[in-house]
Amino acid sequence: MKKYLTTNNLVILGIVLGALFGSFLPELALQQKVIGTMFISLLKMLVVPLVFASIYVAILGLGSLERLKTIGLRTIGLYLTTTALSVMVAIIMMNIFPIGEAVSAENLTYAKAASIAPFSFEAMILSFIPTNVFASLSEGDMMPIIMFAIVFGVASLHLSESQQSVMVNFFDAVSAAMLTIAEWIIKLTPIGVFSLISYVIAEQGIEVVLGLWQYMLVVVGVIVFHGIVTLPAMLAIVGKINPYKYLAAVREAPIMAFSTASSAGTLPISMKVSEEEGGVDPKTASFVLPLGATVSMDGTAAYLTVAVLYMANLAGVSMGFGEQALLGVTVVALSVGVAALPSASLVMMVIILNQIGLPVEYMALIIAVDRILDMLRTALNVTSDLVVAKAVDQMQRRREPRHEDLKRL
Repeated sequence: MKKYLTTNNLVILGIVLGALFGSFLPELALQQKVIGTMFISLLKMLVVPLVFASIYVAILGLGSLERLKTIGLRTIGLYLTTTALSVMVAIIMMNIFPIGEAVSAENLTYAKAASIAPFSFEAMILSFIPTNVFASLSEGDMMPIIMFAIVFGVASLHLSESQQSVMVNFFDAVSAAMLTIAEWIIKLTPIGVFSLISYVIAEQGIEVVLGLWQYMLVVVGVIVFHGIVTLPAMLAIVGKINPYKYLAAVREAPIMAFSTASSAGTLPISMKVSEEEGGVDPKTASFVLPLGATVSMDGTAAYLTVAVLYMANLAGVSMGFGEQALLGVTVVALSVGVAALPSASLVMMVIILNQIGLPVEYMALIIAVDRILDMLRTALNVTSDLVVAKAVDQMQRRREPRHEDLKRL
């Protein structure tokens, strides 16, 4: 009996029971939201110290700017590739299933879009650079934190060996302590997942889902196809391993991402399972995964592509191949550039709709199911992070076999 009571099985049971509880006892489900909120807060509590310490230790572990450049270029390149593939899958799927009948935007309103500041390239670039690193650390602004950690790590490569040793020992201990706390929090996962799922189901209601079933079905289809076909194919080609065996080993992280709808909150679990269950080198995981939690947006990019094409159909606007290709390029570019801005996915959608001349009011038609789809796209974002981490790790091993790998030969 004990072998069936694993954390993964209990989490899946929590999802099922939470969905039933939210459906049949919605009032009680809404009142217990605080339990799920506390669970996410506990996870997010670890993110800032874990990201900073992990990236710093990873850079000093690489030992040189040449190695940092190699792993950095591979990581960014693969993240852009997976995002582009997710957008391509979304465009193909929307051409096969062109859902959405023309609806007037006259009586539609979406007030939240008006609160989004106009996009500027200057603001985007400046958002990457922390003017006050302590403010960024206290506010949890991930991109400035990552930038400072990288600069701090590179600068530390120029210190003496004795100074480096002190810094590495300290931040390595910080990282290890955060992962230990993560192990404790993981034991609470089934309860947290039950609370989060039941609240979402109770808040959204089944009627909303039924009203947009075609739209949701296409989004889910794109996300599932990319997650079980496109990403594994890329890992098999680049990493030269059995992708499904690896994804099965690290499945705890995508399940957690689905439940919490937070890539950053899932980061401690992603790092733990990728290293312990997936066999990813800690130096690689410590660099690739924190970066991915901020800039890797496969699920978000796929979702936005489907949403924009769906809204174009609602507006009666026919987008040709060239326009769809331009949309794809725009989504991929924004997925990295807008990552550091608040409400990133909302910012991206407003920018894209303005670019192609569609009223932002059409967002009111799909926002009702955004929370549910957010869970799915976050799970795909995290799956992509894990796939890229393993792919980069395999590439690094072929280029520079680790000592323990050489001992097996």
